[in-house]
Amino acid sequence: MTSAGGFRSGFVAVVGRPNTGKSTLVNALVGEKVSIVTARPQTTRHRIIGIRSRADSQVVFVDTPGLHGNARKLINRTMNRAAASSLADADVVLFVIEASGWCAADEHVLQRLARVAAPVILVVNKADLLRPRAKMLPLLEAAQARQLFAEIVPVSALQAENLERLVELILARLPAGERFYPQDMKTDRGRDFRIGEILREKLMAALEREVPYGLAVEIGAVEDGERLASIDALIWVAKDSQRPIVLGRGGERLKAIGQAARLDLEAFLGKKVYLQTHVKVRRNWADDARALRQFGYEAEQ
Repeated sequence: MTSAGGFRSGFVAVVGRPNTGKSTLVNALVGEKVSIVTARPQTTRHRIIGIRSRADSQVVFVDTPGLHGNARKLINRTMNRAAASSLADADVVLFVIEASGWCAADEHVLQRLARVAAPVILVVNKADLLRPRAKMLPLLEAAQARQLFAEIVPVSALQAENLERLVELILARLPAGERFYPQDMKTDRGRDFRIGEILREKLMAALEREVPYGLAVEIGAVEDGERLASIDALIWVAKDSQRPIVLGRGGERLKAIGQAARLDLEAFLGKKVYLQTHVKVRRNWADDARALRQFGYEAEQ
C-alpha cells in the first residue's frame, strides 16, 4: 500500500437490474475490458473488480450481477448475495438505470438500497439513445423528487459521455486513504478466469433462448508458451438437449464460437492461441452448490 497523504481511495458498488449497461460502464471507467458484455440480460454472474488508478486516487469499481427479484435457482440467490455483499462494503453506490424509463425491476433494486449507508448516485445510462435529450427530463425530475440520491447523472457508457463528471462526483465522496492495488493493476481476476469469461461471452452471443443461461465454462489445462498458448476448455450445459445445440450440425456452431473466442484470446494474451473445447452435461448445475463452487461461484455450503 502507498501512504495516504492527500490520496483518495475507496470501493464503488455498481448495481442495478439486469441489462442496464453496468459492465459497459465499469469497462469505460476503468479504461479496459475487465467484464464481458453481451446484448443479453444477466451476462455478469460474478462480482468483478475494475480498478481506476491515478496519481491522486484509486477507485475500485465492483461490477455486480443484476439483482433478481425472483431468485428461484441457487445461482440467482448466489448472485444476489454477491451484490448485497458489495453494497455492504461500498463507500459509494452507483445505481444504474436506463434513460428510457423507470420500471418495476428498478423499484425492486431501490428497495434493496434503502438499507445501504453509503451515498447513492443515480446513473441514468444509455442517454445517447434518447433524442432529443429533453425526453429524459420527466425521468430526471421524478428521480429528483424522490430525494433519495446524492447525485443524478445522465451518461452514455458506450459513447463515454459525461463519465469524467461522474468520476468527479465519486471522488468527492471517497475518503482519504491508501492504494489498495498496484497502480498498473486493472482487475483482481486471474488469467484463467478471464479466459473462461471471453469464451462464455462468445457462447452467449451465439446461442438462443434459454441455452446461454444453462451453460458454464471451466478452464482446464493452460500451457502458456512464449509464442503459443494452448487452452483446454470445458463447456457445461444443464440438459442433454442443449449439447447438440451448442455443437451445431457437424460441430460447426462450436467451431465458429471457438474461432471468435480465439481472436479475443490472442488479443488478451498477446500471442497465438490454440483453443480446444469440449461440451459436457451437468444436469441442473445452477441449483447444485457443489457444481457452482466447481465453476467458481461463491455458493453456500
